[in-house]
Amino acid sequence: MNAPPIRVILADDHTLVRAGIRRIIESQPGCVVVGEAADGNQAIETIRRVAADVLVLDLKMEGREGIDVLRVAKAELPALKVVVLTMHAGREYVSRAMEEGANGYLLKDSAVQDLAAAIDAVMSGRSYFSPAIQQQMAEILKGDPQPAHDLRSLTEREREVLILLARGLSTKEIASTLDIGGRTVETHRSNLMRKLGVRSVAVLTQVAIREGILDLPIP
Repeated sequence: MNAPPIRVILADDHTLVRAGIRRIIESQPGCVVVGEAADGNQAIETIRRVAADVLVLDLKMEGREGIDVLRVAKAELPALKVVVLTMHAGREYVSRAMEEGANGYLLKDSAVQDLAAAIDAVMSGRSYFSPAIQQQMAEILKGDPQPAHDLRSLTEREREVLILLARGLSTKEIASTLDIGGRTVETHRSNLMRKLGVRSVAVLTQVAIREGILDLPIP
């Protein structure tokens, strides 16, 4: 039996940009655009009304800005994956998107090369950032000191899952590595986010880097 298609909503206030993004997405087998929004308010209405797996979201739109849309999406529809697709690569934009739980962050000039891979990654439980954004994230990590996260509350298994998530492994790959079920991995991921007070795999990765556990061996 064929897998159900990945359902995508586009939110961008430029009609021609949306048309181009739609062509990129629907050229990929197994992806279908199920909704479009031309401003922030319409984006929120659309994600509430239309069942979707991924929201491709611009940050600068009329009405409510993309960060507000991202915040609402993650609060009301935590299973919805959000890939930011924008022309803004500034530190403030990247930091805020990560804090609000974005699963991916791409620049529009890399959409042709990266968007399909980003959708595939976030649907596999991983995060995805274009090279320019990875560089910006590195600068953020080297910037102002951030409060340390207390990892003492984590179980040994949760710590292992944290390390593997931060290394970019998918849920299926983590399950295979640790010889546990996929749902168990998802439960550990939810517990990690709750205990560490974060809302995305991207921020979990930051935590692993900051706490110096990324390269620890997995028993």
